[in-house]
Amino acid sequence: MLNGSIIGWSHIAFGKYPSDTLETLMAKVIPLAIADAGIDPKDIDEGFIGLFNPGFSRQDFVSSLVMQSCPELRYKPFTRTENACASGSAAIFSGLKSITAKTARFVLVVGVEKMTDLPNEQIGEGLLKASYVKDEANINGGFAGIFAQIAQKYFAKYGNQSATLAKIAAKNHANGVKNPYAQIRKDLGYDFCSTISDKNPIVAAPLRRTDCSLVSDGAVAVIIAEPTIARKMDKCIDFRAATQTNDLLPMSMRDIIRFEGARYAWKASLEKAKISLKDIQLVETHDCFTIAELIEYEAMGLTEEGKGHQAIDQGWVYRGGKLPVNISGGLKAKGHPIGATGVSMHALVAMQLQGKAGEMQLSTNPALGAVFNMGGAGVANYVSILERHK
Repeated sequence: MLNGSIIGWSHIAFGKYPSDTLETLMAKVIPLAIADAGIDPKDIDEGFIGLFNPGFSRQDFVSSLVMQSCPELRYKPFTRTENACASGSAAIFSGLKSITAKTARFVLVVGVEKMTDLPNEQIGEGLLKASYVKDEANINGGFAGIFAQIAQKYFAKYGNQSATLAKIAAKNHANGVKNPYAQIRKDLGYDFCSTISDKNPIVAAPLRRTDCSLVSDGAVAVIIAEPTIARKMDKCIDFRAATQTNDLLPMSMRDIIRFEGARYAWKASLEKAKISLKDIQLVETHDCFTIAELIEYEAMGLTEEGKGHQAIDQGWVYRGGKLPVNISGGLKAKGHPIGATGVSMHALVAMQLQGKAGEMQLSTNPALGAVFNMGGAGVANYVSILERHK
């Protein structure tokens, strides 16, 4: 069982930062996260940096760049983690392992990505490196084409769900309006999301532009502490469970519309936490494409297989529903700077649990929330269950 508590965070708005680099993006969040935790930089024992960067940026090897924004971190051990779109959660879990092993008391975790310097074609080529290149690199539409194939197979088995996908997109864009960190803060509405137009074209059939997450730059940092120390801090959000499962990379070797690795991770985390899904009060889930969020409703156990549409048709996943999903706007509205995404999800759930989410804050005052962050098409799967201690 992994132990650790989040005691501080810093999050910049996701979007386009043409004058920034990986180094300067990290510098925007590292000192603020340390200050938010109420500790000194010298208290940090170790750090992990989540970064995908399959050619998005010329600069790689970012682990020591943190020291240039905070000189007191010099000579501390820092390591870069990479697990495709779950690189940020890989960094979080690495920090938890150090805390659990008692090799660190305070861990700095940073998620960062700089994507927007490249033209779309090169970005697409980079994203495809999170697939099984041998078989999947030539799929039309790039990574959107991969999830388009998933949607096609899902539709073939359970019927056309384009309207459901549009409802998911509209929900998340409506939620994003309240998120100061979101790249798009505009309520696009169901009619726009469901209609193919010049502004909402088909990217890879049946997926429209509003079914696809955004190309983004961004950075987020959190401080994780040993739980007994965290109890003495101003904020303390505990990890009640943290589970990682990796599945086979080739889509041809899996039932791709079931997200079996995600199912396993959710089941294991709920068992570790000794709770059921009914006890969870909000979820931040990985909606890289709207079809992913739909299948994730089923993988987490909210609905039966093939009936994910019920979750949104019945209003369960809206702000006032029984299990609000992606109150932040998700990757769909918030943006998806790959390495930053998993750290962002954890920070946003922590904000909700601590009652510090501002306009996003749920009126239910949640005490128990969950994160599902996914690398590739259901390959690297991370589920965290977070609980407010204070």
